[in-house]
Amino acid sequence: MKDFFAKFKGYLSEVKGEAKRVTWPDKHELYDSTVVVIAFIFILAVTTFVCDKVIQVVVNMIAGA
Repeated sequence: MKDFFAKFKGYLSEVKGEAKRVTWPDKHELYDSTVVVIAFIFILAVTTFVCDKVIQVVVNMIAGA
């Protein structure tokens, strides 16, 4: 069990070292990325809505409702 904790401590130390080497985005880059993600989600939602309505109309035409 001691070996497990020693390995885990070493793992956390390596994670901390890797986190220091990461290039974190600045505020402007983070804002731009967030806008892109929100725009994509909006476009995907609209596309899904339109496809759902088209399928609904086609099914209703086939079912005769």
